[in-house]
Amino acid sequence: MAIMMDGHSLTIEKLYAIAYDHELVELHPEAVRRMEICREMLERKIKAREIMYGVNTGIGEFSEVILTPEQVKQYQRYLIYSHAAGIGKPLPEEVVRGAIASRINVHCHGKSGQRPIVTQTFREMLNKGVTPVMFEKGSVGACGDLSPMAQMALVLIGEGEAFYKGERLPGKVAMERAGIPTIVYEARDGLAAINGSNVLTAIAAFIIYETERWLKVSEIAAAMTLEVLKANMKPFDVRLHTERGFRGSVVSAANILRLTEGSEILALKGKKVQDAYSMRSTPQVTGAVRDALKYARQQVEIELNGVGDNPIFLPEDGVVLTGANFQGTPVSLPMEMVGTGITTICVLSERRLNRLLNPALSMGLPAFLSKGAGMFSGLMLSQYTAGSLVCENRILCHPAATGSVPAAADQEDFVSMGMNTSLKTRQILDNAYGVVAIELIAGAQALDFRKPHRPGKGVRAAYEVVRKHVAYLEEDRPLFDDHNEMVEVVRSDELLEAVEDAVGELEIY
Repeated sequence: MAIMMDGHSLTIEKLYAIAYDHELVELHPEAVRRMEICREMLERKIKAREIMYGVNTGIGEFSEVILTPEQVKQYQRYLIYSHAAGIGKPLPEEVVRGAIASRINVHCHGKSGQRPIVTQTFREMLNKGVTPVMFEKGSVGACGDLSPMAQMALVLIGEGEAFYKGERLPGKVAMERAGIPTIVYEARDGLAAINGSNVLTAIAAFIIYETERWLKVSEIAAAMTLEVLKANMKPFDVRLHTERGFRGSVVSAANILRLTEGSEILALKGKKVQDAYSMRSTPQVTGAVRDALKYARQQVEIELNGVGDNPIFLPEDGVVLTGANFQGTPVSLPMEMVGTGITTICVLSERRLNRLLNPALSMGLPAFLSKGAGMFSGLMLSQYTAGSLVCENRILCHPAATGSVPAAADQEDFVSMGMNTSLKTRQILDNAYGVVAIELIAGAQALDFRKPHRPGKGVRAAYEVVRKHVAYLEEDRPLFDDHNEMVEVVRSDELLEAVEDAVGELEIY
């Protein structure tokens, strides 16, 4: 069933389905009517020669330049030309599709002033698989993601480039092959197509979607490590976390207890009175990230359903309001927090990995989880790889959101740099898949040394998935294939689904 776009009900899950699963999109009839009413108001004001930013004026430092009626007709095309100034490699097609869907939902409020044909053409491009080529670098996150979205807007007028059925084509050719008529921009149409933070928001939405699943996998990895290190599980008593009051911590502790339930290993004698922080702090740390992620989700979904544009038109009041609703900071700040949170969990994961590999800390496990230490190095170098990823993530945690560089002759003297935030947080998450994958490989290796004692039901299900893809390390072999294979297993949700089939769905919030 098609996803109905109405300006108010777009969720991260719906955006993901449109972008990744190619769900069809429809415009709610009331949304189309709102666009028509708004456009009628705009046309009246144009005829009355009312001065409106970006309609009959230039933009940025040129906002005081008034255009003639003849210039108004041509200006939107030149606006798109000048703003298509990005650089780098193309964004993933899914991100572009997410940005288009997000922009459609902005238009559905009927506050952007564009002709409905602009929005309808965007919809046709989504439904028929025409995906503009948009370069990943060049946006400063205010006035929105102008540079990449200008590349998107070129395709509607038969210019630029687009992917269609696996080919990179001139925009006009892609539209012709898909049977989508191109349009000619009129007053306001071009600026309404580009003036929002829709690209950085789409990237942020997909990061949140994936991080929610990765977070659960990080708890599965933690539970596996806790088992093989014969952890004292009192720090995971939900009552402890309830007393402090942070919801994320309560959920994390409950998830780990469920994963380890029925463990024969944890029933063994020889526990410490109190384990190291990297073990017993897991619920507090992971829970804090969970709470931050929930806030980021709320912010992104507000943005997905808000009027992110400039100016905005209020037909009910007959007024045009200029402002800064394109500003990316409401999304970039929570996403900085998400990136820092993911990195913090990675630091914790690497420290637990260290305890698995260090014979002085591993509760009787062989050095580097090798049965022939000295001749064999076991998983020694896996820790090097995890450490490298953690270091890179720490570098990437330097905030972009404080990195404003003024532009447009200081008319646009503060920008969010939200696109940089989204891009680097994407890289942080990609690295995080590797860190947790390595902890899972080490945890499975350690479980083999704890046989015949059986782990908890959830940990056992995870172990079986790891062993399906990564063989027991009997003697040293190149490990890069194991690492990369396990990353894809984690990314695909195969391991998470197997564990949740065994113990039920783990909570996220």
